[in-house]
Amino acid sequence: MIKLNGEKIEYGKFPDGTLLIKKDVLGYKGKSVTITWLFENNEELVTLIFLTKHMRNNGVDEIHLIMPYIPNARQDRVKAKEDVFTLKYFAEIINQLNYKTVTVLDPHSSVSEALIDRLTVLTPEKNVKKVIQKLEKDDKPLLMFYPDEGAMKRYSGMVNKPFAFGIKKRDWTTGQIHGLDVAGMTDLIAGSNILIVDDICSRGGTFYHSAEALKKLGATKIYLYVSHCENTILEGEVLTSGLIQKVFTTNSIFTKNHDRIEIMEA
Repeated sequence: MIKLNGEKIEYGKFPDGTLLIKKDVLGYKGKSVTITWLFENNEELVTLIFLTKHMRNNGVDEIHLIMPYIPNARQDRVKAKEDVFTLKYFAEIINQLNYKTVTVLDPHSSVSEALIDRLTVLTPEKNVKKVIQKLEKDDKPLLMFYPDEGAMKRYSGMVNKPFAFGIKKRDWTTGQIHGLDVAGMTDLIAGSNILIVDDICSRGGTFYHSAEALKKLGATKIYLYVSHCENTILEGEVLTSGLIQKVFTTNSIFTKNHDRIEIMEA
């Protein structure tokens, strides 16, 4: 979904499948405007390019882009000659559009931060604190859990709470996770409610294994916050296993509905 100053941009298609976009932007001439991109599909990139160029051609020069989720951030490196470095080329396109600022939320890869110009990075601190306040209002204090050492280093300083973290058991030939060990303040897990925090969830295997390990150590209720939740979470075990009470995420990329997923504004 793409919005211009909060108004959703509607578009159609010609019979050949190409985009048909109509937007009167003369009223924005000489003003600062904001485009918000809540990612749903790659076609939106073409819409973004056309809309931005349309505004430039009509005298709108100060354009800010709010893009909570960075598309292509998973392809942040190449290992073989046939690998297409999509993140790099995506960043080049965004840079060529010459936005005044580009604001993102909790990027999946530090490489994207280096590649995109005039970048402002928002941390999930505000969202995580809202979730903590909501959960502790109705129950006892939470213990934080970070699924790996990277997440622990990234998020543990955001909230002043005791925490534990995971050490993944991964098959490096397939990339699959077969479980994880728990380190940190493990003596506090038994009888505690836990909030798992991370940046992104696909099918949720990491979080399923995290919850499984925490339950074995005596955790009571387990919750999950992820800044970006792909629709594929509905295909995994996070919601079907019964191990995780509720998932909190933003509207950056999640477009579905589920009674155990609570959506926050990105």
